[in-house]
Amino acid sequence: MADDDYVYDEATGEWRPASELAAEAAAASAVRDASGNLLADGDSVVLIKDLKVKGAGQTLKQGTVIRSIRLTDNPEEIDCRHDAIKGLVLRTEFVRKR
Repeated sequence: MADDDYVYDEATGEWRPASELAAEAAAASAVRDASGNLLADGDSVVLIKDLKVKGAGQTLKQGTVIRSIRLTDNPEEIDCRHDAIKGLVLRTEFVRKR
């Protein structure tokens, strides 16, 4: 039987297995949409509200489908393309997985 390393968790004030803390950190960094569904590269999403796009002078309407999203380093943002807008970054709180 292998010994598991223990790490002091300052939030709880307890010594916990390192593997347990690593699993919790991986789950926390997962990218989720407004409904709580997991998002992955290449997914299609739907806007859940009208969004004014800064710098483009356009408004993306609720129900607009965005295809082939890419995840970024920030779990609250996704990178995507729209026909009229290139280099679009959307917050995950405004999209729902299709």
